[in-house]
Amino acid sequence: MVKKIIKKVASHASEPVDDVSLQNMKPIVLLKPETDSGRSVLTALKQRKTIREISDKKLPLQVLSNLLWAACGVNRNNGPFGIPGRTAATASNSQEIDVYVALEEGTYFYDAFHHRLIPVIPGDLRTLAIGHGQATFGNKAPVRLIYIADVDKLANTSGYQEPGLQNPEVQKSYYFVDTGLIAGNVYLFAASQGLACWFHNCNKPALAAKLNLRADQRVLFGQTIGYPIKK
Repeated sequence: MVKKIIKKVASHASEPVDDVSLQNMKPIVLLKPETDSGRSVLTALKQRKTIREISDKKLPLQVLSNLLWAACGVNRNNGPFGIPGRTAATASNSQEIDVYVALEEGTYFYDAFHHRLIPVIPGDLRTLAIGHGQATFGNKAPVRLIYIADVDKLANTSGYQEPGLQNPEVQKSYYFVDTGLIAGNVYLFAASQGLACWFHNCNKPALAAKLNLRADQRVLFGQTIGYPIKK
């Protein structure tokens, strides 16, 4: 399963975009998550809210590492159906939601199994990772997550072979719910760390083209994270 995911991501490198720039992008090895830091769950729930005014201050690598692990990192090696378990539930443990991380220097794929970022494309796609007319808020934020559903993982799950996994409408309901579960984790993490967080739309056609996605991949939403602007 892990090799299959990495092979799909590696296919982006064949894009005739800017091969030299892509080769200059190195994988980012994330730090071990600090699971004993931050406020309690109940405190985070009390303080959870959308904050759109986000500064351009970069997140330290440790904070970024913790953020991505909280979003959908591996929290147990032996999860449902013998597949590594993640911090966010998915239908039949299909793990069909891929998280792409748009940074100033380029966009990366979050490889949760090795807790690292794999380069996908150089250049700043953060302005595409937000909906039209929304970019006036948080437009200098350091990190934008892009949620992409891989329908192939639903249809060919290693988990329970539920008939609905082959139905396009059922698939849609699953990947929307599963995205919400990840986004909810991010909101709680942000609240626990005093960060600003905003779940929003994105430029789906432009991102699909830039990221060279397959026909069975769906760009869904974006989520911006950073330090709040002090008023």
